[in-house]
Amino acid sequence: MKKKLSLMFVALSALALLAGCEPLTVFNPKGPNAETLSNTIILSIITMAFILLVVYVLLAFMLTKYRASKASADYEPPHEEGSHLLEITWTVIPIIIVAFLAVVTVRTTSTVEAQPAGYDDKEPLVIYASSSNWKWHFSYPEEGVETVNYVNIPVDRPIEFKLYSFGPITSFWIPQLAGQKYAMSDMLTTIHLAADEVGSFMGRNSNFNGRGFAEMEFEAQTMTQEDFDQWVADVKAKEAPLTEEKFDELLEAEHVGRQSFSSTHLDFRPAPMEHGKHMNMDDMDHEDMSEEHSGHH
Repeated sequence: MKKKLSLMFVALSALALLAGCEPLTVFNPKGPNAETLSNTIILSIITMAFILLVVYVLLAFMLTKYRASKASADYEPPHEEGSHLLEITWTVIPIIIVAFLAVVTVRTTSTVEAQPAGYDDKEPLVIYASSSNWKWHFSYPEEGVETVNYVNIPVDRPIEFKLYSFGPITSFWIPQLAGQKYAMSDMLTTIHLAADEVGSFMGRNSNFNGRGFAEMEFEAQTMTQEDFDQWVADVKAKEAPLTEEKFDELLEAEHVGRQSFSSTHLDFRPAPMEHGKHMNMDDMDHEDMSEEHSGHH
């Protein structure tokens, strides 16, 4: 009796605790790609809940229909052949369910891997997001500014994050704006998103990579294009440029606050190329010379 009361107390406590939790942010999307992912997750949950309901109904039916009877101890039930129809049914139904979820997942993945729908006529803003130890660096090559542990983006414009890492593999994730994708040290990965509303959204590393993993968060602030342009102008006017020495210090530091710079580390520490190799300035000069030489022929 005491054991049952203890289990009931634990269950009620868990329910009370969960009732006070805020809604999961993944179910509160603020962008088209995030909404696509949220809808897919909800559809998967509904599908699995329906399967559980059917299983529990069948379980209750079987327990009721074939419960123990008051037959004599020497009673031997008649032999019955298996049903081919039932065997085909419970084999085909799981195949249909898996195929359905597979098609939905593939279509969703294809959708979110491309530029958000409705933004085909707009030029995306490219941001290089790199991780080091337990911090994030955001480089804006077109604007010529860089931030640490926060990123500002305009609303109603496609955003293209180029991801890579200066250390262990991390996973870039802003739940209300997009899904997650790995950032690795020797190649670039790309994640597309767009924001529909002005606001502040938390992003994080969703891949465990060491003792500072829990603190590897950043703020993604969405704003109007006018406010974004003004912010860029303020950073370029008020903040110091990022030097190679300062960047090396940032890479070595474990935890730092928010910082802004009027230049990017891409000028002296280029991002890895798409095919998986780093290209330094000497390589670029050599490649340009080779192309020029080939042009003469």
